[in-house]
Amino acid sequence: QVQLVESGGGLVQAGGSLRLSCAASGRTFSSRSMGWFRQAPGKEREFVAAISPSGTSTNYADSVKGRFTISRDNAKNTVYLQMNNLKPEDTAVYSCAATTPTTPFRFSIIESQYAYWGQGTQVTVSS
Repeated sequence: QVQLVESGGGLVQAGGSLRLSCAASGRTFSSRSMGWFRQAPGKEREFVAAISPSGTSTNYADSVKGRFTISRDNAKNTVYLQMNNLKPEDTAVYSCAATTPTTPFRFSIIESQYAYWGQGTQVTVSS
């Protein structure tokens, strides 16, 4: 079992920055791809970013490319999402997720490929 706990959400003005963290339990963190997803009110959950187990490969949604950066620290069992130049349309509940150790990274943009989810953290961007 893997437990994921997000932190770092909050209220920020447009153009501002936030860094989300996701702390994972268990000894298999470094074997799992990790992803961030978000869900805005009245909308379906959508993919934001993903990172491979070693951290050498990343994927981003087009809407956040150039503004968001995903990273991980396997020694700390933590994945991060640095969000810069935030826009009101980035307002959502952000959740981190972990795949199984055998899930290929090429599937990391697919929500159904993730086996474990955190409870989410609210990010609100005011205009």
